[in-house]
Amino acid sequence: MYDIVIVGAGPAGLTAAIYARRANKSVLILEKNGFGGQITSSPKVENYPGFESVSGSELADSITSQVLAQGADVEIETVTEIKDNGKTKTVITEEGNEYECLSVIIAGGAKHRHLGLENEEKFIGEGISFCAVCDGAFYANKTVALIGGGNSALQEAILLCETCKKVYVVQNLDFLTGEERLQEILRSRGNAEIITGAVVSKIPDGDALSSIVIKKTATGEETTLQIDGMFVAIGLEPENESFSNVADLDKFGYIDTDETCATKTAGVFVAGDCRKKAVRQVATAVADGAVAAISACRYIDAL
Repeated sequence: MYDIVIVGAGPAGLTAAIYARRANKSVLILEKNGFGGQITSSPKVENYPGFESVSGSELADSITSQVLAQGADVEIETVTEIKDNGKTKTVITEEGNEYECLSVIIAGGAKHRHLGLENEEKFIGEGISFCAVCDGAFYANKTVALIGGGNSALQEAILLCETCKKVYVVQNLDFLTGEERLQEILRSRGNAEIITGAVVSKIPDGDALSSIVIKKTATGEETTLQIDGMFVAIGLEPENESFSNVADLDKFGYIDTDETCATKTAGVFVAGDCRKKAVRQVATAVADGAVAAISACRYIDAL
């Protein structure tokens, strides 16, 4: 029997483990992939307090080492269900194991939607990024492509225009779907070129990302864009379906909660990118992890 089982080992889950262990709670972290979450794909992180510049992998390793030093248990398993037994919870994994606990913190994160093209995975973190705030500065005075046309994509494109020599904005629809005001700002930038009704059809192989091929959806005509980097902003995908019995999901699949990180089920909390929130950054994930752990500890202490 654990005091707290944490689902996910990104910055939110790892921070929750640190806070819970410092409160003398027994902790098990269940992670289906690798420790660190999305941040491990960033070659450099320069907006996290305390580090002028650090790779995402190094930051993740540092937090993970701190968690292990605090004495948290970890298992590489995929959580498929959380059962509410009243005072206790049961966390069930795909591997056939069941873990009893007093409280659960869901910190499964959200994954960026990918284009699904050959060579895409190869260049992630090495030419392909999902965050202009995180990685835009690395392309100062260079040419990049931004894939997407919604609000988030336009905000990313506007930010990139501040530092990049040229920004191609490629949208699969015949029009941008972001707010008119954002469109106006983007169109006013002299270094932005908006290409609508087109998709990325190919990412050529090579030692480095140097070009992409885009195809007009109406005619099939293909054009090669010479670029130094590509930012993909076609949305995020939370993976919360397995937890809908213990937590309310909004229409996009994010867990709906307040600032205490509590769900509709007593003893079940949520932290990080998998919850409904306005800003998804490493710093906000860490903050969620601290809040969720403190809330979980208070819940346990009141039992």
